[in-house]
Order: sequence, then structure tokens, then C-alpha cells
Amino acid sequence: MNIRHFRELTVWQKGIDLAMEGFRLTKSFPPEERFSLADQVRRSSRSVPANIAEAWRKRRYPAAFVSKLNDAEGEAAETQTHLEIALRCGYLNQSDFDRLDAGYEEVLSMLTQMASHPEQWTIRP
Repeated sequence: MNIRHFRELTVWQKGIDLAMEGFRLTKSFPPEERFSLADQVRRSSRSVPANIAEAWRKRRYPAAFVSKLNDAEGEAAETQTHLEIALRCGYLNQSDFDRLDAGYEEVLSMLTQMASHPEQWTIRP
């Protein structure tokens, strides 16, 4: 594996795609949700790939690398919760929710694997 940039990471690519899909879907939320639930979905979903990118730049320091991956995990789980609320409020249909939720489960699995084996990703002195 010779990944030279965070944009080459499959987990980052999936995270950015999910964030963009979440952004697209929140455009149809009711106006009263524009500055609350829609904003929360957008913020937390954008934080997932942002934290992955930051983790990549901190890979000289295994503890910092894992910490940022853990932050990305937290943001992914937060996004799942906001999406669940949107589903229950009727702002998302079941199919869109299922697709996004499955995508975040995949991202979470990848992040957990990376955090469990930082030696495979970090820079060795």
C-alpha cells in the first residue's frame, strides 16, 4: 500500500460521498429545519472526511492519528442519529435512510479497523 494523500483513502472517498449525498437530501427538508436538523446533518457529515484528512496528516504520531479517527467515528455515529431523527420526522424516506445508514456502517467499520491497527497506516521513524 503506497497511499500518498488522504484523497486516495477509500474511507475518505466514502465519507465525502456520504456527506455530499446528505447535503443533497437535506435540501428537501422543510424550511423550519434549515438551521437545525439539516444544518446538524451537514455539519456532522462533513466532519467525517475532515477528521479522516486530519488523521492522515497526523500519522507521524500514532496516538494523534487514532484520536482523529475516533473523532471521525463519533461524527459518523452522530450523523446516523440525525438521519434517524429525519426518518422518524418523515423528512427522509426509508430507502434513502437505509442507503446512508449502511454507508456510515461501512465507514465506521473501516475507521475501527484503521484505529485498531495504526501501525499499518502511521509513519515509522
